Amino acid sequence: MKLDRLLGILTILLQNDRVTAPCLAEKFEVTRRTIGRDIDALCRAGIPITTYQGTGGGISIAEGFKLDKSVLTTEEMSGIIAAIKALGSVSKQSQIERTLDKLGANSDAVVSLHEPLVIDLASYYKGDLTKKIEAIKRAIFAKRVIEFDYFYEKGESQRRIEPYIVIFRWTSWYVFGYCLERRDWRMFKLNRLWNLAQSEESFAIREIPPERKDFGGYFNDNINLVAVFDKSVKYQLIESYGLDSFREDEDGLHFEFGYTNRGYIISWLLGFGDKVKVIEPPELAAEIQATAKNILARYQK
Repeated sequence: MKLDRLLGILTILLQNDRVTAPCLAEKFEVTRRTIGRDIDALCRAGIPITTYQGTGGGISIAEGFKLDKSVLTTEEMSGIIAAIKALGSVSKQSQIERTLDKLGANSDAVVSLHEPLVIDLASYYKGDLTKKIEAIKRAIFAKRVIEFDYFYEKGESQRRIEPYIVIFRWTSWYVFGYCLERRDWRMFKLNRLWNLAQSEESFAIREIPPERKDFGGYFNDNINLVAVFDKSVKYQLIESYGLDSFREDEDGLHFEFGYTNRGYIISWLLGFGDKVKVIEPPELAAEIQATAKNILARYQK
C-alpha cells in the first residue's frame, strides 16, 4: 500500500543521515522508479527531501528536520500519518503493522490509520500554488535568485530575492528570503506573488540572524482590537477564534484580540455589517465609519 510505504520511507529517512534509492527499493520490494515517485510525493507533502548524485550519494531529509527515533512519540507518528493522508485517499485495509515490523520498530502502541480525518489543502489557487512552490524549491536547491511581481496594500512592486524556505502558516503559503531591493530578510505571500521566474543569478548562502529565524515573529499580533458584536454572530466568532474569545453580557459579545494585517481586519469587520461596533483603537473605528459612508455614497449615486 502506497501510504504505508510513504510512512516507512519517511521513518527510515528520519533515522538515517542518508539512504540510497536501491536500498529503499529492496526493503519495500518495489522498483527504483516507484521509490522516485514516492520521494516526489513526500516533497509535495512539504517534507524537505534532498537527493545527492554520484559516489556517496543518496536521499536525505534537509538538515534541521531530523527527529531522533527515541523522541518520535505515538502522537507525532499520528501527526505524520495525518499529513501523509492529505496526499490522497486511504484504503480501509492497512499494512502499517507489517511495514513497521520490516523497519524493526519497537512500538509500544499500535498506530491506527483508520482515523475519521480528512485533510484537504486545495483552494481556488491550488494549481498556481503548486507551480510556484515547485519553482521556488528548485531555486532554493540551485541557489538561484527568483524574480516576481508582488501585490500588497501599498500597491505593487518588482522583487528579487534569494529564497531560503517555503512556509505554510495558518491558511496561506509564504516564501522567506533575502530581498535584494530592501537588503533585508522578508516574507512574501505566494497568493500575492505573480510572474515568478528563476534568474541566472546565483547566490551564496547567508547566515540567517537568530532573531529572524523566529518565523512566528512575522505574524505578531501587535495591534489590539476591542469591539462589541451582536449576539446573533456568536457562531462566527467561535468558528474563527474559539469559545473563549469573547465575554458575553446583556450588551453583546465583548471581543478583544491582537492583529497584524490592518487591511485584513477591516475587511473582516466590514463583513459583519451592522453587527459590530469597534471601540479601540479609535483610528480603526474612524476608518470603519469613513468606509461605511463611502459605501452609502456609492449606492446613492
